[in-house]
Amino acid sequence: MQFHVVHIGPLVALIAGILILIAPRLLNYIVAIYLIIVGLLGLAILR
Repeated sequence: MQFHVVHIGPLVALIAGILILIAPRLLNYIVAIYLIIVGLLGLAILR
């Protein structure tokens, strides 16, 4: 099974959603980490 950049976004969103359901106080951290990951991937694609 190969992962491409296209598959990472939905996978991260799914994991973040599950973590938010388990521990809602993590919402700020999960959103921040998600945005950092998406930003880094976006910059990596532009290179």
